[in-house]
Amino acid sequence: MAGNRCVVYMGPGKVEVHDIGFPELALPEQNRKCEHGVILKVVATNICGSDQHMVRGRTTAPIGQTLGHEITGEVIEAGRDVEFIKKGDLVSVPFNIACGRCRNCKEGKTGVCLNVNPARPGAAYGYVDMGGWRGGQAEYVMVPYADFDALQFPDRDQAMEKIRDLTMLSDIFPTGYHGAFSAGVTTGSTVYVAGAGPVGLACAASAQLLGAAVVIVGDMNPERLAQARSFGCETIDLTRGASLPEQIEQILGEPEVDAAVDCVGFEARGHGAGAGEAPATVLNDVMSVTRAGGQLGIPGLYVTGDPGGIDENARIGQLGVRIGLGWAKSLSFTTGQCPVMRYHRRLMMAILHDRVQIARAVNATVISLDNAPLGYQDFDKGAAKKFVIDPHRSIAA
Repeated sequence: MAGNRCVVYMGPGKVEVHDIGFPELALPEQNRKCEHGVILKVVATNICGSDQHMVRGRTTAPIGQTLGHEITGEVIEAGRDVEFIKKGDLVSVPFNIACGRCRNCKEGKTGVCLNVNPARPGAAYGYVDMGGWRGGQAEYVMVPYADFDALQFPDRDQAMEKIRDLTMLSDIFPTGYHGAFSAGVTTGSTVYVAGAGPVGLACAASAQLLGAAVVIVGDMNPERLAQARSFGCETIDLTRGASLPEQIEQILGEPEVDAAVDCVGFEARGHGAGAGEAPATVLNDVMSVTRAGGQLGIPGLYVTGDPGGIDENARIGQLGVRIGLGWAKSLSFTTGQCPVMRYHRRLMMAILHDRVQIARAVNATVISLDNAPLGYQDFDKGAAKKFVIDPHRSIAA
């Protein structure tokens, strides 16, 4: 039997590549077969900012946690009950695992499936407290509920030509799009995106796809701000002295936008050079700069357990959010995991028909599985790149 190497969390700041054993069509925790699943030979799998929270020690992830929830792969084995996905298909796998049968799945709320995680609604591959599913930063992975979850690419050769773009469908492109869409971005909108990491860049590209007139991206990392400018965004350097509303006014002529999106999450920092961690900063920012009656998208990750939180409240996800300001301005909020399946097919079509170049926007950078630990280190230093792991060296140069 073939081995199966996977990226594994080994303690704060440390990941290693270990052999975790070849996957089976089984659910060990439930002591039963998984005939509705498939085994994939992983073609591309990405490092996500959510993974980085775990690797920094900012979650309750145990040592030995397998990593990776952004998966694209080739079906090499299908269970008895799989009807429509077949061996040889190239598929994108949503990061959120969904049964397709529960009330939430039937309502399109696949990010909070009721049947795939005994601890709480919602599950994901290779993530703490998300059901115990093995990670996909690996050579092979088992995908359950394949007929429901997997998105089949219509033409394999075309898909491989665009694999750097299509690998973004498992998470950050739908997540960024969800942030912009749930903030009400439409033709002619002015938009503020907080954070120029990969999700923020994907959100900015999504806002452009939705027809925004002006997309402004705020961050403290010059390299990431330059990446945002590379595809037509306005940028704000939050280390500067002027306030965020003042800097927005310099761009738009008024200190507010139609829609704002938090693509940072709970490790947010305050403004100004050398500012320390202040986890409610971005939530309060997006409320302050969004017009009355506007909408906020909040795909940035917030957790209920943060061992590295700055105080006792932050360690349980209790933050100093100015909810009174949001109430007074009649703002609408959308939080939580992106329900990837709601968007991934339409975004696939936009990629295949050259309506968007998401890999260019997020600066997709292909690395080997052996170089994944180095990729984590570079990402943690703020590299303006989206690292794509190529376990079998199947992505053309």
